Amino acid sequence: MRLIIRNAQIVNEGRIVTKDVLIYKNRIEKIDDSIAIHKELICNEINAEGLHLLPGFIDDQVHFREPGLTHKADIFSESIAAVAGGITSFMDMPNTLPNTLTNELLEQKYSLAAKKSLANYSFFMGLTKDNWEETLKTDTENVCGVTDDGLYFSKEDGIIANYPEYIDKIFANSNTLIALHSENDAIIKKNTETLQQQFNTNIPFEYHPIIRNEEACYSTTKELIDIAKKYGNRLHLFHISTLAETELFDCKTPLNKKRITAEVCVHHLWFSDQDYKKLGAKIKWNPAIKSELNQKGLFDALYNGKLDIIATDHAPHTIEEKTGTYFQAMSGGPLVQHALPALLEMYHQNKLTLEMIVEKTAHNVAEIYKLKERGYIREGYYADLVLVDINQPWKVTKENILYKCKWSPFEEQVFQSKIVTTIVNGNVVYTNGVFNYNPNGMRLQFSKIR
Repeated sequence: MRLIIRNAQIVNEGRIVTKDVLIYKNRIEKIDDSIAIHKELICNEINAEGLHLLPGFIDDQVHFREPGLTHKADIFSESIAAVAGGITSFMDMPNTLPNTLTNELLEQKYSLAAKKSLANYSFFMGLTKDNWEETLKTDTENVCGVTDDGLYFSKEDGIIANYPEYIDKIFANSNTLIALHSENDAIIKKNTETLQQQFNTNIPFEYHPIIRNEEACYSTTKELIDIAKKYGNRLHLFHISTLAETELFDCKTPLNKKRITAEVCVHHLWFSDQDYKKLGAKIKWNPAIKSELNQKGLFDALYNGKLDIIATDHAPHTIEEKTGTYFQAMSGGPLVQHALPALLEMYHQNKLTLEMIVEKTAHNVAEIYKLKERGYIREGYYADLVLVDINQPWKVTKENILYKCKWSPFEEQVFQSKIVTTIVNGNVVYTNGVFNYNPNGMRLQFSKIR
């Protein structure tokens, strides 16, 4: 059956134009000023007058916790929250139980998603000290990349970014996209020990960005970039959080030719260190949310092209796991349902344009990962689309939070814009609070050479 969206204000490729969009068999068949349908053809219609049509948000960094940690979240629950938030595709991290360190375990996650996910999906192969030969087998057309995010180098010996000799070996041998978390464990440990002498175990949460400070981020990010440049390999750096780091990135090379790319996360754009006193553990993320000066630097880097995309790092924990002392409360929080509304709020605050939101959450993600036929509103592309009403205020409450963990750092926040309808592969999976629970997500496909 065909679906036609009429009179939508399409935000796409740097322009906003009002047109009709015809969808057939998962894809966008036609985009035109006015599309006529033969009366004998069965066709559903959506009147999008007054609404904006965006390419679906492609989130390249989520932790949906399945398998092994499903008391926090699972693929079904978080994909529901994602599509309600306008996210039509996600890429999931390997720090599930067991860690995704073999191709067999990787394919098991794909099998789970095929049965459960309302959104399109891909899963990263995990990277540790002992599975290097296995990562070389990663199918670059069917897997988004290789990452250490959420994993340890060896048991609990810190993250891989702190082992330059090993990183050097990886880049010398790999032909796939490698995405890394960059913080210096030695600096973090030293800062922690200093504050423990002052506070014992009761370190206030506002000291989180002092423990995981600018130096801890910058030093390791610079080292990774230097190694990647030596080999010309594809390096993508997750969740950049400091102004200093942004100065390390290239803004002159066209995105499709960049070998080193980087992202910022929604929480680093929305919150600053001024919010710890109110929200405490609820905004404890790694890397830490930092000062307003760093926050401004991240916005500047989005505008000048040093930061390429926006992601969520959606990492839910139960509220009990976020409770207690600094050392007891786990790092991370849920974001997929509220990320796009938060970005649209930044549009109302004149911090981002609609065109930039689309560029950084869809177009550029597709370019960085070499996604096939997604990320744009183009004829022939998969119909992954989001209709938003940018002037429909609503409040985040406990009752309308969809995450399995049932809490959000945005609770009681009033957003000026609302997700109205989300379409995945041409199928309406969400509209005005009503879901189509049939799994409509597809496995994402990528160009082999990246």
